[in-house]
Parts: sequence; structure tokens; C-alpha cells
Amino acid sequence: MPTFVQGRPVRRLPELTDEIRRGTPLRITEYGEEILHRPCREVTEFGAERWAGIVDNLFTTMWIAEGCGLAANQVDLDARLFVYDLTDEDGVRHLGHAFNPRVEAASGFFGDEDASEGCLSVPGARAPLARPARATLHAFDLDGRPFTLEAAGYFARCLIHETQHLDGTLYVDHLTPADRERALAESAVRRDEVFEERAARQQLLGK
Repeated sequence: MPTFVQGRPVRRLPELTDEIRRGTPLRITEYGEEILHRPCREVTEFGAERWAGIVDNLFTTMWIAEGCGLAANQVDLDARLFVYDLTDEDGVRHLGHAFNPRVEAASGFFGDEDASEGCLSVPGARAPLARPARATLHAFDLDGRPFTLEAAGYFARCLIHETQHLDGTLYVDHLTPADRERALAESAVRRDEVFEERAARQQLLGK
């Protein structure tokens, strides 16, 4: 399948990338923890020496949790950074990281798309949520170089979701009070099951 890293085409990558193999699994913060409900700090110093290990840890943790994106505050780190690894509706894989992301969501002409959405910090729950069908991401890479990504559909949803994490907003915050309560109740019921699945994947990665 076509693969894009930081928006640039590359040769096909294995499911378990080098980042995933190098990283250390971290605990994922959950809804209600303070760090998830406030804006994260801007990153002012870049470079592999400072951030490469953290980016690896995010990719590893995301793979274990079977996520498509993971923000720094979801591993209790106060920094405007997220990683993503997903395959969109057209079978195209998108993988990368974003520091100090700013997203421009394009509802207007393209409209919104309704889809079921979940979050690794609300384990086991999903709820329908309308998101803009297209989005433009402006961010910086590991070395502080600016880049821009154009995204549609599922990819756009992921970029919006993760950028909002760093602003202190979770997807359940967009739901009606009743729908939010239902999602949190579903998470409470399924949490142990989800954590068992994550533990099994961590063991698999260890092998």
C-alpha cells in the first residue's frame, strides 16, 4: 500500500517500524486526569538528542494500545507533540509526528463527516461525532523544520483529534452531556478488557 511519512512518499514500511521496536511502553493517562484537561506547553527546543527517544516511546505505546494517534499529554508529558500511524479509507498509510501543531479544519465547502470516534484515554468507548471532512496541519518536525499536511476523511479526523488533545479537549467534550455519560459508562465497563488486550500486545512486542 502507498505510505507517506511526514507527508512524503516512502517505500512500504513494516507494521512494526524501528520506532515501535526501539521505544519503551508508557502508561496512558485517562479522562479526568488534570494534564488532559489543560493546554500543553509549546516546544521551544528541538533535536533528536532531546526528543527522539520520546517519539519512539509514543509510537510504541500507541501500537500496544492499537491507536492511530497519541498525544504527549496522554503519556503525562506536558508538550505540544503527537504521533500518528494510520491507514485511511483509500488504503494509504500515513505515519509521522508533529510538534506545536496548528490545524485548520475545512467544514464549509467540504462539509462534515459523521463517524464513530474513540480515544485511548477513554478506553473501550466509542461515540458518533461529526468532524470536518478536510483539514490542513501546520507543524514542526523533530529538527524544528516546519511542514504542512493536507488531509481528508479519517486522516483529517485523526489530526484534528490529536491537536485538540494538546489544547486540553477530548472527543467526549464535544458530545452532549447524555452521550458523554454513556461513553464514560461504556469505558468503565470495558476498561479491564481493554487493559488485558494491551497487556497481551505488549507481551507480543516483547517476543
